Amino acid sequence: MKFIIIGLGNFGSTLAKKLTDMNHEVIGVDNQMEKVEAIKDKINHAVCLNSKDSAALATLPLHNSDAVIVCIGEDEGASLITSAHLKKMKVKRLISRSVSSIHETILEAMGINEIVRPEEESAFRWARRLTASGFVDSFELTSNYSIIELVVPEKFVGKTIEEVGFNKNYNVIVLTTMRMVKEKNLIGIPKIVKKRSGTATASTVLNEGDVMVLYGNNKNLQNIMED
Repeated sequence: MKFIIIGLGNFGSTLAKKLTDMNHEVIGVDNQMEKVEAIKDKINHAVCLNSKDSAALATLPLHNSDAVIVCIGEDEGASLITSAHLKKMKVKRLISRSVSSIHETILEAMGINEIVRPEEESAFRWARRLTASGFVDSFELTSNYSIIELVVPEKFVGKTIEEVGFNKNYNVIVLTTMRMVKEKNLIGIPKIVKKRSGTATASTVLNEGDVMVLYGNNKNLQNIMED
């Protein structure tokens, strides 16, 4: 997969290197040459440009990338202007970093639904989220075991947990399921939130669009995502 990461501070550079280590093509962008120089030998491409300039931004291969991630954290204005340009350019997938609740609310008002919160989420979790189909989020309990959130795959829709045989066939446990619903934020802008359905049982039916919360060994969880 191909990614463009704009803003090479601690979070952006860590995410860029993690995605590169996972054998994805990464273009890192920053307006400070020292940050570009620091990372140029660790990712595929590093570019110094001012992302607030729409003409400069348009020189990047935006429409050939699977996602553009705005990781600017030091300048909220630059983050919002860059995000607005990219939204207008209709990139395939746009993800923007928020540094405050007000910043996040403005991004939501702009129609940006995928928002990075580095203070709460690690670059590793976002690298996983960007590259695994249906993957929503994860929490590592140990180096070998995790809890992950995964959108119900099409082949499981309409089946019960018992019929799928998660424990028997995949050696993972379904802790609960969640439904994605629309709610309004502080200024009345609709956003998608997760509503838990209680503890999962053998008779719990998996509906289209639901999110499963799974526990297990990382290898087994990876298998269910790739199967």
